[in-house]
Amino acid sequence: MGTVVVDVMPKPEILDPQGKAVAAALPRLGFTGFTGVRQGRRFELTVDGEVTEEVLEQVREAAATLLSNPVIEDVVRVEAVAEPAAADA
Repeated sequence: MGTVVVDVMPKPEILDPQGKAVAAALPRLGFTGFTGVRQGRRFELTVDGEVTEEVLEQVREAAATLLSNPVIEDVVRVEAVAEPAAADA
């Protein structure tokens, strides 16, 4: 089985109240030096079999039509990820 990750972010011109809330909380918690935060969404799709270019194209289509709202969001990443190695018993 393979896994494909899709990251979706609000377009830069769209207000991001959750990102603003996190950005305001960081210095109150002692985390300094950050100038902004944008919060997005991450999807992990597991596929039956190997992640091929055809599978990635299907995921790109799904990301553009179902996983994101193209009016206010950009799909910023569609990428196959390596499966973690199984632990030896």
